Amino acid sequence: MTMSRVVVLLALCMLLGLVSAGTLGNPFHVQGRVYCDTCQCGFETTATNYIPGARVRIECKDRNTLQLAYSVEGETDSTGTYNILIEEDHEDQICESVLVSSPISDCKSADPGRSRANVVVTRYNGVVKDKRYANNMGFFKDEPLAGCEKILEQYKNYDQQ
Repeated sequence: MTMSRVVVLLALCMLLGLVSAGTLGNPFHVQGRVYCDTCQCGFETTATNYIPGARVRIECKDRNTLQLAYSVEGETDSTGTYNILIEEDHEDQICESVLVSSPISDCKSADPGRSRANVVVTRYNGVVKDKRYANNMGFFKDEPLAGCEKILEQYKNYDQQ
């Protein structure tokens, strides 16, 4: 009787070891895009430009104290896309992508409503994939482009005319 218990316990330990090895070995890939809001409207339009060389930071804070527990930075590629690797699971933390800086001299002011994006960085939520997507974030252009009024007309509701 005790021998069968030992075998079951040993099998359970091996199973738990295999499961944890499978989840701990793969890093997360947090991906998103950074844009210049050329019309200063607070969202992406057909005139939006994506920013290569923008700096983005992933921050994870303790859920109870809101103290910063983890931080890593990355940079956007030629398409304005960042792909930041995170090695460990942040199950009990609140993680966000945060705008850091823009290399465009007349597009450096972060849009307060689009300067942060929540990211779930844990495997204990049912998501199997390693890639995590953050909402796009943007900077405001100092002066709106000419023709923005015409672009924004496309977004009006038809019943408001």
